[in-house]
Amino acid sequence: MARHGGRGWYGRVLGAAVGVTALAAATSVWTAQAGSVGGHAEAGGSANPSSQGRAAAPVSVEIAHASDRGAQGVNITIDDGPDPVWTPQMLQVLKENGVKATFCMVGTQAKAHPDMVKAVVAAGHRLCDHTVSHDTTMDKKSDAYQSQQITDAERMITKASGGVRPLYYRAPGGAFTPYSRKLAASHGMRPLGWNVDSKDFERPGAAAIVSTVKSEISNGPTVLFHDAGGDRSQTVAALREVLPWLKQQGYSFGFPVR
Repeated sequence: MARHGGRGWYGRVLGAAVGVTALAAATSVWTAQAGSVGGHAEAGGSANPSSQGRAAAPVSVEIAHASDRGAQGVNITIDDGPDPVWTPQMLQVLKENGVKATFCMVGTQAKAHPDMVKAVVAAGHRLCDHTVSHDTTMDKKSDAYQSQQITDAERMITKASGGVRPLYYRAPGGAFTPYSRKLAASHGMRPLGWNVDSKDFERPGAAAIVSTVKSEISNGPTVLFHDAGGDRSQTVAALREVLPWLKQQGYSFGFPVR
């Protein structure tokens, strides 16, 4: 996401929090997914790739923006969670609209709310590594620090999911470096950018969020929202409006290219 101030709360997330328990049926679906090794979901499909117990194949180091649905595809990406209040609401809106999204998770959040990570996977969405502590100055830090932030978050997310690996890496604030992109790609995580920043983090009102997406979707397919970091009720309301609108404009929903 665009760089914002006041984001240091991620580094202070400590201990496990009470997660929201996934429905039994969803858990059953997740179990089947987590038990399958390798194999990527078809475009827009519900299965989330899993590669338990073996190293992921390297992917491109180039920052992805395109959609696997082509020119009329849209990638919904949701950052900074999971959150026990807002993530379930966003999952419900996505379900109502038949949309799959990519959830870029902060490692400490995933560790605190493993039931939410499993719920995201069970619903057919994809996972993305968003570092351990959401440090937007990653590009100013040492290679060793970047490695710790990326690989520890990868382990936290994979453990919380029950073995489903993140397929993408998004640097907080877009603070990519050549080293971080290469490292992520070597772990099978495609560096992930965005084309449309909904500005929902600023909480400008649901109407403003919707207006931003409508006016900027011509910039490219990957749209940035948030499900943590504060009150995300405006984002939930905006998604309820913007997802049907995008469908009406002839867009289909997919995942970022791998």
